[in-house]
Amino acid sequence: MRRTLPAALLTVALAATAGCGGSGGGDAGKANAARGPITVWLSNNAEEVAWGKAMVQAWNAQHADQTITAQEIPAGTSSEEVIGAAITAGNAPCLIFNTAPAAVPQFQKQGGLVALDSFADATDYITARTGATAGQYTSPDGKFYQLPWKSNPVMIFYNKKVFAKAGLDPEKPQLATYDQFLAAARKIKSSGAAPAAIYPAPTSEFFQSWFDFYPLFAAETGGRQLLDGGKPQFASPEGQRVAEFWKTLYAEGLAPKEKYNGDSFADGKAAMAIVGPWAISVYRDKVSWGAVPVPTSTGVPADQVRTFSDAKNVAMYSACQNRATAWDVLKFATSKEQDGALLTATGQMPLRADLPAAYPDYFAKNPAYQGFAQQAARTVEVPNVPNSVAIWQAFRDAYTESVIFGKKPVPDALSAAAEKAEQLAAS
Repeated sequence: MRRTLPAALLTVALAATAGCGGSGGGDAGKANAARGPITVWLSNNAEEVAWGKAMVQAWNAQHADQTITAQEIPAGTSSEEVIGAAITAGNAPCLIFNTAPAAVPQFQKQGGLVALDSFADATDYITARTGATAGQYTSPDGKFYQLPWKSNPVMIFYNKKVFAKAGLDPEKPQLATYDQFLAAARKIKSSGAAPAAIYPAPTSEFFQSWFDFYPLFAAETGGRQLLDGGKPQFASPEGQRVAEFWKTLYAEGLAPKEKYNGDSFADGKAAMAIVGPWAISVYRDKVSWGAVPVPTSTGVPADQVRTFSDAKNVAMYSACQNRATAWDVLKFATSKEQDGALLTATGQMPLRADLPAAYPDYFAKNPAYQGFAQQAARTVEVPNVPNSVAIWQAFRDAYTESVIFGKKPVPDALSAAAEKAEQLAAS
């Protein structure tokens, strides 16, 4: 599973560079019009690197005077730390194909990002390509400092053999409502089919909430973000229902409270996992799996369930001097052809409107990915607000104390975290 830097370290790393604008921007108007060679960074995911090299080769074959030099993001504690340091030093590349939405507010605060709206066709291009979900990726000033690129909409993976062993229907699992999910979880546990029904990481890193609470919150609220207009939404009745559901799982031992060093789903320690389409290739030869949307309290129809996007995007960085070329490369790299190549190479979902219709042949040949393609149209992103990481950490701390370890009533914990989150969002 792809994860990022533990919260305490990421917060320190980003805070250390706060307020230090990138020094390589120069005359923005001149840079925006300039063309020439550029450098881009790719993630260190092997499949994405292979796609990136092929994309670069295709571009360079047609643009001898505007060549791309691509490299993997330099080694560091996290991508975010490396990017933050590069912004401070003024030597960030033109484009980074691994920009986390949660880090965008801080990179923007550093002066490290270029507003893509400064290119005449950018807003139309982004909204036409991405569709209705594009608005989730604008910053508070209404501008795009990131281009929505690819998502890994999370769903419930379940082990068919474990379900059958527990006396549950492996082809038609009843997991749509909280009551159904809990009934299945209890049967898995009591039957001894697996030690745990589900095993999300019970640790306190800020991003862990993206893989337990947040997908179910998105589903329960019909697509609400953690904050809306700077106002926390998670202490609402819907948020409390989600938290109480998870609290029951922990209280009854259906989800363990101890960290597991490994992959609990692949190792047969858990009957279920919350994962994205990247998991298909990982589990294909290890687990006989099925996938269903995350549950809701009332059993929202599968074709209406929202979930967390787990997206990574592309941003243009202010140290870039040949920004006209960078913008053209960004459009080239997110064209229908290149998005199709990315889908084929990685199984990750391009953030493109009506994805199944865009690549019917791929999904016909790879039916395992069809459910994720449909789910990709119903995703919820982390809110783009100041102090994003600190807000998530405040929430996670309250969640860990109350939901996982039962030390504080859910309403009290969420209300206190909401008060702190609102203060952070306003500062």
